[in-house]
Amino acid sequence: MNTNDATIQDNCPLVDQQQQQQQRIKKCHGNQRDQRFRKICRKRGMQQAKIEQLLNKKKQINNNQNNRTNHHITNMTNDTTLTTTTTTLIINEDVYMTNKTYRQPMYLERSIVALFRRLSKSLNYSIKKKAEKTFLRKRLELLDQCYCLEVELNLWQSYLEIGLEQHQWPEQLIPMAKTNDFDICHQYLITYIEDIKQQIDKQQARLTENSALCSILPVSVNRIDHCLKELIDSERNYLLARNKGQLIKFKDYIYEKKLYELITSQCPTVDQNDLLNQLITIRLKQAEIYEEQLKLEMRILYQFLPENFNLLQSFISPINSVSLNNEQKSIQLKNERIRIIKEAKRKWLHLFLSAYEIKLLEYDMQYQDVLKQLESILSNNTSADNVVLLNTINEYISYHTNRMKQDISNRMSSIRGKLIRNHRHSSSAQNMISVSPEPYLDLVSNPFTTAEWHHLMLGPSCIRLNQNALRPRKQQEIQIKNEHNDILNKVQNNLIEYCHIPRTNSIFREYSNQILDYFHHSYLTRLSYKDRIQAQEQKQIVASIRKKIERQNLVIRVTDKGHNFYIGTAIEFEKKTQNFFADTNAFVELTDNPFNEILNKVIQLLNNLHSKKLILKWQYDKMMPDRKKVELAHLYFNPKTHKDNIPVRPIENTIRAPTTNISNFLDKIIRPIFDKQCYVTTIIDGAHLIRRMNQYTNKDVFKPSTLFCTFDIHNLYTMLPQEESLEIVVEFLHVHGYTKVNSIDPITIKDLASIVIKENVFVYGTKIYKQTTGGAMGSSFTLTLANIFMWKWQKELVQQQNMTNEFFGRYIDDIFMTWNRSERELKELLDQANTWHPNIKLNYKISQSLPFLDVLLTNNNGVFSTSVYHKPSAEPYVVPFISDHPRHVFGNIIQTTLTRAVRYSSTFEAFNNKRRHIKLMLLYNG
Repeated sequence: MNTNDATIQDNCPLVDQQQQQQQRIKKCHGNQRDQRFRKICRKRGMQQAKIEQLLNKKKQINNNQNNRTNHHITNMTNDTTLTTTTTTLIINEDVYMTNKTYRQPMYLERSIVALFRRLSKSLNYSIKKKAEKTFLRKRLELLDQCYCLEVELNLWQSYLEIGLEQHQWPEQLIPMAKTNDFDICHQYLITYIEDIKQQIDKQQARLTENSALCSILPVSVNRIDHCLKELIDSERNYLLARNKGQLIKFKDYIYEKKLYELITSQCPTVDQNDLLNQLITIRLKQAEIYEEQLKLEMRILYQFLPENFNLLQSFISPINSVSLNNEQKSIQLKNERIRIIKEAKRKWLHLFLSAYEIKLLEYDMQYQDVLKQLESILSNNTSADNVVLLNTINEYISYHTNRMKQDISNRMSSIRGKLIRNHRHSSSAQNMISVSPEPYLDLVSNPFTTAEWHHLMLGPSCIRLNQNALRPRKQQEIQIKNEHNDILNKVQNNLIEYCHIPRTNSIFREYSNQILDYFHHSYLTRLSYKDRIQAQEQKQIVASIRKKIERQNLVIRVTDKGHNFYIGTAIEFEKKTQNFFADTNAFVELTDNPFNEILNKVIQLLNNLHSKKLILKWQYDKMMPDRKKVELAHLYFNPKTHKDNIPVRPIENTIRAPTTNISNFLDKIIRPIFDKQCYVTTIIDGAHLIRRMNQYTNKDVFKPSTLFCTFDIHNLYTMLPQEESLEIVVEFLHVHGYTKVNSIDPITIKDLASIVIKENVFVYGTKIYKQTTGGAMGSSFTLTLANIFMWKWQKELVQQQNMTNEFFGRYIDDIFMTWNRSERELKELLDQANTWHPNIKLNYKISQSLPFLDVLLTNNNGVFSTSVYHKPSAEPYVVPFISDHPRHVFGNIIQTTLTRAVRYSSTFEAFNNKRRHIKLMLLYNG
């Protein structure tokens, strides 16, 4: 399907015009619209006779519209020559809204079951009989038509009042009346309003006639109408907002026209008029470019890029001609091809946006130049009238520009609908590789439907819409009660403890009632019909995905550093986990469950330490596990899709493990000591690294030949030697003069740390493992232990860097340093460091431009520059706008990403690149 029709043109820069002319235009063979209409009606269960009746009615309406548009209509703009039309022409022609009907709203077109379920709750009566449903549906249609007519009547009556007052009619009235003569338009509008009133009277008569059938329901007509009108108000309230916007636009247009007349009357010279026309022309050209840019952005948003973007996918064809016996290799090649095409399309889009922005900026500069010329001419005469005239010109241009933007916005709404329809009916669009983040599919073929795949594309951070609203009333009330009690208890305890307010104070009862009312309003308020349908559809899609994953023995995981889903077979994923166990050799499978033994060891150790007064009572209570809640830790793996053969990263869930309380306590008292004593060599985040490097460059040791070096430690957490690490903790405390930490001596800290590290047992699948080397990834104390171990390991390296005034910084297992000697000497040093400990292995990179964390640092011939860095494995993923997060979250995402761009970008060009990247990222995620 060719989407580049007369209404939706690509008009993108950098596109070969000759290539566009050679594109083939598909012809419509047969009346495909009628066939599609019949197909949709059959899906809704309509009989053939009814379908043909509706189709004939549709054709008749289209023919009437075509006949009306064949008349000659002269558009009136500004003060051009007017073409008058006689009154008899309008009166004789039947151009009024005879039996005007409106498009049925969604709640009357989709899921009638949900509609009657909602009406049953409103009427407090179960609607089951067919006659009852027929009556209610017919009455709802009549009331809906009345509502729409009344809204339109209010709009045109407002137009009449404003038009008579300002002697100006809205633009849409002129083609309806087929003239711009004020009196004829006035007569037409009065007749049009009377016709709407007649239509309302007819609908009221039909409602009165329909009321006779109300006896089939045990509910009064007034009660039924009240419930139905409430439903219509909630579903059709957008019409009121639309009418309000149209009236504001009409008033602004009148004011803009007055400004123009005032300006033209006060610009006596030709030069002034020419400059004014130039300003208007420049803004018009800017509007054209702006509209083209919005069209492209809308195509990105709805994942329907122009056809020239899909040429790359045809050029890099799948490797179907080469038969590979290795299925995993075939999958890897397929995903690599998808990755290359995605990245190419994203870079192409970035270039397109950049081209649009450059063009808009050029027009903006032209506008400022012309404005300065106009100001210069007017400034020659220092009279107060010229100052007022200049302000009037600026105000007029502002109103004119805003009106153009509104017109573009209205056209975008129409284009949006056409894009969605074209995308839905395009067979080629379904097979195109999207630029939006997608799950990593470690399978030969995609087993999911289009709807299921689009839901998986929303990513792991997306919250399904209105989940609580679909739960039974009883479950909602239980949740309200639990959340109410939780908040009330926390507030009560804090006020009693810190403010000494008695528990019997009436303020608690008042607060409790307010919280309960708020929760009832939040949880039990009825959803709009559209929101409820969306929530039900998402619920069904999620259930379908779960069934498919279970039936086909698949696994779904969150990728490591990729922010998207991984989907593969359970058998292949299990092979990856077993390879990890074999490679690290840090885990031993147990035959018996040691849970009770570990719990007893923890309790016995704490009792022993407390009895010897080595720990205080509050410390004892803080570290003691709760027998009712504790359980063994659970291990799971996140796949590293950015690496060959997709290895896995282990993550241990130790929230309820017997040693978790001790781990959290040790981390809380020791980590502040480490942060204080090692802040010179510790990097907190990217902004902290930039500040430290700016201090380094100010020391006059930064040269054009200065090298950057980064290296990371391979599997640091799992390769920590346990006994040696515990000894280093004691050494660290002694070196920095800590004989006691929170009244606990280093030996006792070692004993507590020992049970955390050595009694690390977890469940994976149906098996139980014990870690013999390193600590648990997921345990808070493991991070502090790894930092202290690296403090010992890096001593010699830090000493050498300090002797030569070089920079050294470490973020856990990642290290960044500078070097002003030869690259060969640096490699010799790093190779030597690789032998300092058998468990520590380095992977290093040396260059004058290197990424570290999320910063790209560059030595550009002695000029230090920075910019935001994105790992190649990271998808441009943020929480999708459709997610049921609080609305402030999305504003915070934009603010956070832009703030980081400002902090990290050392040049305006780097910031602009990042700003465009953020814009595209938001479009990719809806």
